[in-house]
Amino acid sequence: MNICASDDNVKTYGDYFVNRQVGRLDIVGSNDTTKPVIEQSYLDFLEAFKAHIKHYPFALGQRPSACDFAMYGQLSQLTHFDPTPMSITLKNAASVYTWVDLLEDQSALEPQDNAWIDKNNLPDTLGQLCKLIDKYYTPFLAANAQALTNNQKQFKTKIAGQDWEQSTFAYQGKCLQWTRDKFAHLSTTDQKFVKDFFSKHELNNIMNNLFSAVKHQLTA
Repeated sequence: MNICASDDNVKTYGDYFVNRQVGRLDIVGSNDTTKPVIEQSYLDFLEAFKAHIKHYPFALGQRPSACDFAMYGQLSQLTHFDPTPMSITLKNAASVYTWVDLLEDQSALEPQDNAWIDKNNLPDTLGQLCKLIDKYYTPFLAANAQALTNNQKQFKTKIAGQDWEQSTFAYQGKCLQWTRDKFAHLSTTDQKFVKDFFSKHELNNIMNNLFSAVKHQLTA
């Protein structure tokens, strides 16, 4: 960032950045049709994650994992930069706002191997978080993957009982395939553990799509 740039240059670069970001809204599925689903999914996430961090400081126990850093990437923007979701967060889940502040710097933490949640005693709050993936994200992944297979530029589906439509997203197709590949490389014992966990929490959308043997031909 050049803080010495002239006002004209700042405006030029600012307009370019705004147009670039706004132009990507359809790619990421943000439009008038999907707005109610997006807003409700965020409210649901806040409630579920607020409940979880009452018992554990991180998603999988007493130390951060890839789950936490993935959520932090999105939440840092939603809770600390954009004023609209920031106000929603502070109103509905102030502890989540604080969690983002704390995760920003965990340099003093000495992670221990025994700091993970015991996999034989997983809390229901973790299952509730996974239910949100099953409810909101997996139906999108499945519809998007099918659209990519059919060489469609747009697709429509239902998410949480509401309409959803957007441009096909090749990267998200890869995300689904990578998840399937990760599952396929688990041991038979670990695959059974995952399936039992999903079955216990009735994560039917995940079960119907994660365990699919179909591979989609995707392009970047």
